[in-house]
Amino acid sequence: MNTTFFLATIWLATMVSGAAAEHELTSPDGQLVVRFALQADESAGGRPTYRVLYRGQSLLTDCRLGLELQNAPPLDRGLRITGTGRANCDSSWRPVYGERRVVRDRYKELSVDLEDDQQPPRRLRLVFRAYDEGIAFCYTIPEQPALREIVIAAEHSEFRFTDNHRCYAVYSAQGVYQAVGLDEVKPNCERPLTVEIAGGPCVAVAEARLVDYARMRLRPVAGRPHTVASMLHGSVAVTAPYTTPWRVLMVADTPGQLLERNDLILNLNDPCAIADTSWIKPGKVIREVTLTTAGGKACVDFAVRRNLQYVEFDAGWYGHEYSDTADARDVNVDPKRSPGPLDLHEVIRYAEQRGIGIILYVNRRALERQLDEILPLYRQWGVRGVKYGFVQVGSQQWTSWLHEAVRKAAEHQLMVDIHDEYRPTGYSRTYPNLMTQEGIAGDETSPHNQLTLTILFTRMLAGAADNTICYYDQRVERNASHAYQLAKAVCLYSPWQFLFWYDRPPTSPHDKGGAGNTQSRVGDEPELEFFERVPTVWDDTRVLHGQIGQYAVIARRHGADWFLGGMNSGQPRTLDVPLDFLGSGRRYTAHIYSDDPTAPTRTRVKVERLPADAGTVLKFPMSAQGGQAVWLTPAAPP
Repeated sequence: MNTTFFLATIWLATMVSGAAAEHELTSPDGQLVVRFALQADESAGGRPTYRVLYRGQSLLTDCRLGLELQNAPPLDRGLRITGTGRANCDSSWRPVYGERRVVRDRYKELSVDLEDDQQPPRRLRLVFRAYDEGIAFCYTIPEQPALREIVIAAEHSEFRFTDNHRCYAVYSAQGVYQAVGLDEVKPNCERPLTVEIAGGPCVAVAEARLVDYARMRLRPVAGRPHTVASMLHGSVAVTAPYTTPWRVLMVADTPGQLLERNDLILNLNDPCAIADTSWIKPGKVIREVTLTTAGGKACVDFAVRRNLQYVEFDAGWYGHEYSDTADARDVNVDPKRSPGPLDLHEVIRYAEQRGIGIILYVNRRALERQLDEILPLYRQWGVRGVKYGFVQVGSQQWTSWLHEAVRKAAEHQLMVDIHDEYRPTGYSRTYPNLMTQEGIAGDETSPHNQLTLTILFTRMLAGAADNTICYYDQRVERNASHAYQLAKAVCLYSPWQFLFWYDRPPTSPHDKGGAGNTQSRVGDEPELEFFERVPTVWDDTRVLHGQIGQYAVIARRHGADWFLGGMNSGQPRTLDVPLDFLGSGRRYTAHIYSDDPTAPTRTRVKVERLPADAGTVLKFPMSAQGGQAVWLTPAAPP
């Protein structure tokens, strides 16, 4: 991984009785400060608390910490400090794929050992990390005679802000966001929760390294204004020693910078556990909607022609997906979705000969019954990946099951796309065969531009999202524009990027597949060259403009080429986009794809080609529901 690493630890046995002085932890750049202390209570010990400052400004104050145990006193009071430790880390690592080619992992760490006033005393360790990008903390229950088999009934990790700041709340992973004050947040609020502080900064409450624990969402705290706290989906049974997931506060000056700093979530996860990752291949995808042999081959030919890498067969190829008797070990098309015929093995053979991979959808009902059978079977068939559908999420049981299902797929060199309510917390660093996931109100839900531009600065902080772009579908005409759709392939990061969700190649059969969906024929519009050229993973990412729910312009580099996406909502705007990130001394050709009602195509996208360099300032005129896309490639020498 070409990693440099330095770690120094100092451990101090303090043996303090009662409340202790604050222990301060500062980020490497000195901008963020975490202060931990025990707040005096009625016992001889105290209650653990922390507060956070940014550039001397108080962000969080008097935030309580602790664990509530089943059939035992809570671990949140009567505590004393028995030792503290400090560590520094400055390393770098190269993801198998990502939004950046190299990720820097730099932080300072404070560990605090606590014990309570029970007999015998019970021990708890709190670990805080301060990055330039935010702060994180987790709990460790060490191995000890007094606590071995433990049930954590609740977690009291608070984020107490200093005012009723505006935040963007949603209560299901694919729901509609609401801009509300912190005091209006209701129980079961989804994470990340992005909070805008007037005059800056912008912060987000998030979760990282959720692998075998109950999912955290957020709840208000009675009697404590401007506060949200952890809300576990259910109880958690663990055996000591055990460490919880990280609770995270991402911090940046702007919403765009917050998105640029989302590698913090990956840094809080374990390194890659797959020795040979050569079989893990990002790429662009078309969904096959007819569930027929002819349709499958038409999609394969289309993928070859349009520089896509995968064809996905969705629900219905092995029967009724919601039936507990549907057998995902055999091809048996659901007659309600397609009359067939589907010779899937022939399509896989045809695709493999042409360098195209096949992805198969399997609903959780079949996954839960047949996972250990279908994974080696699909590998034998020549399938490249599996889309896990309607998975159960939230509880410790299903969280553990799902991540085990990702690990099992890796054993058979199968990539994974997890759908529906699952939201990532960085596990794709450890198992990069987890290519993408839903947990987003994607295009199949017909989101308004305002919602998508809110998702960009909230949900996308957590990691890749399978937005299921629809390009020719009629909902694009109702909600947005086609240049805006092109821009989504840049702005909404996903290593597997579904570009044509409802669309069919021109040679696909005429009978309608996918009950209830409106399909459109893919045309030969000139702007489709942008989809042909755009990659799905990146060497560099810059957010050039961004306001939550309003507009964004994002630039991403792959090799020597840059791709820009501009998305807009609410009112017409023209944004200046300087190209100073190109660096001096090099000339480029800018291929510009913009909305134009006079363009002589059904998509109304104009294509222009202009010279550009680091001194160029592009104009991004965008209608109230429009956008713009740009491909910058080095110009040929004169």
